[in-house]
Amino acid sequence: MTVEEIYKVLDEISPFELQESWDNSGLLVGDWKHEIKQVVLSIDIDEELLESLKEDTLIITHHPIIFGGLKQLQFNQYPAKLLQIMLQKNISNIAMHTNFDQTHLNAYVAKEILGYEIVKKEGFVAYMKVEQDFNDFAKEISSKLGLEHIKCIKCHERIKTVALTTGAGASLMKTIKADCFLTGDIKYHDAMEAKTMGLSMIDIGHFESEKYFGEVLAKDLINLGISVIISSSKNPFTYI
Repeated sequence: MTVEEIYKVLDEISPFELQESWDNSGLLVGDWKHEIKQVVLSIDIDEELLESLKEDTLIITHHPIIFGGLKQLQFNQYPAKLLQIMLQKNISNIAMHTNFDQTHLNAYVAKEILGYEIVKKEGFVAYMKVEQDFNDFAKEISSKLGLEHIKCIKCHERIKTVALTTGAGASLMKTIKADCFLTGDIKYHDAMEAKTMGLSMIDIGHFESEKYFGEVLAKDLINLGISVIISSSKNPFTYI
């Protein structure tokens, strides 16, 4: 299959037009007419992954390797070092970021990983009903997501409604209509604001909440007629 043929399949699964204006999903590296020998699904691209791949591979990632404007290509820096390897091996890349968050990833984590029924979905936010003590709920979430530690903002002793946004969703805090907000990359000043708002929060990690990207997308690519591999994406952080 060509890059273009695979792109059209992906666009039917999760339309690229749904991505946010600041996002950079779509074909980032490659040629529309290039023939692909295998497809690899991964959250990100790193050097170890690229070294393991054969030529003419298409990597479908969650995060775009090129996010802002590139003003230079210094091959000892990110992302140019990775792009150099990709060009040498004819490795293509399509990113499915905020479009896939909205159509698939948030719902999958809520239902399949956390085991809660979604009662309402608004863009990037999935809402669930929960009747649990906060501490018990936080420990359950930590266990299901395999978190190394639990970082919380506790404003409620008991949780009745929960909102979920995978990845980094703290910028959505003011729109949340729930007792508790599950998202990743919660900063200190986010926590201070949440305290003022009376919004409980649990940091579910960026990588930890999005590491399911490959297994979610793979289910829709079973009949693609080409080898599809789920990469064992690695968390860039080490917890000691």
